[in-house]
Amino acid sequence: MNDDDVSYDLVSRPRRLRTTPAMRRFVAETRVAPSELILPVFVKEGLDEPQPLASMPGVVQHSMDSLKRAAAEAVELGLGGFMLFGVPETRDAVGSAALDPQGILNRGILAVREEVGDGVVVMADLCLDEFTDHGHCGVLDARGRVDNDRTLEIYGRMAVAQAEAGAHMLGPSGMMDGQVGVIRAALDAAGHEDVSILAYTAKYSSAFYGPFREAVDSTLTGDRKTYQMDPANRREALLELQTDLAEGADMVMVKPAMSYLDILREVADASPVPVSAYQISGEYAMIEAASANGWIDREAAIRESVLSIKRAGADSILTYYATELAGWLRRENGR
Repeated sequence: MNDDDVSYDLVSRPRRLRTTPAMRRFVAETRVAPSELILPVFVKEGLDEPQPLASMPGVVQHSMDSLKRAAAEAVELGLGGFMLFGVPETRDAVGSAALDPQGILNRGILAVREEVGDGVVVMADLCLDEFTDHGHCGVLDARGRVDNDRTLEIYGRMAVAQAEAGAHMLGPSGMMDGQVGVIRAALDAAGHEDVSILAYTAKYSSAFYGPFREAVDSTLTGDRKTYQMDPANRREALLELQTDLAEGADMVMVKPAMSYLDILREVADASPVPVSAYQISGEYAMIEAASANGWIDREAAIRESVLSIKRAGADSILTYYATELAGWLRRENGR
């Protein structure tokens, strides 16, 4: 008997369920839907047309007109959320433009709501880093450190301004202690009980935020390690989860996604509320750079990266690929 005649009596052959594309689709355990995707967008004051970002090919700083077009596209594709970040022309030590009803972020929120109404969940980043001249997520004390409690007072006022502009959901991303509770109290006191909070529960101090700094014209010097989480810590994420839930978070988030899928899984297992994860700028930039060099298949890498986040436990995913991926999914479903 030669080697070609060898056979085995195998009862279990998992490859039977991998034989064709139709079979693989049929038995897939994890699926991504457009309604689970959230598109982060940047709107910059003073622009007449969108401005491309060198570090994030395909992503732009929007003008008000292009922002409205992007929101309409998000609705047409069935995206779940549309997260706005504002880039003002003028900044100061306390981020005054974040409170101004005529500030770029609040005007952007209003413009999107007027364009799409309730067709998508209109979400707003609630943080001061885009609005301060020092680039930190809060106001500084005399020693140059972020003053947690003074910052909370501004966050509360910022939350009310965003709610009054029309945001359905606020995303406090500054990682100040007590931020969710203060924001919830401020919203309720102002009659905005229905505005929900997506807490950035486990936001780590990451090297992968680099391209985002270009997207918001960041003025930051130094780092944010005194308030963002240490990448070495796992249990701390569950402590932050308990705190945010106790303070009234409606949803929670893990950020970044790629290097923190283990954290995402633990938060998802422990959370009684929906869990999001953010595929951040550096993750996007790496895929784009590698595909531009011909080292990876771009579409396959995008699909796999987002699928891995969903598989790890995310109910929704913030990704700069949201509209492109939703378009692919729509075509596959024959819509």
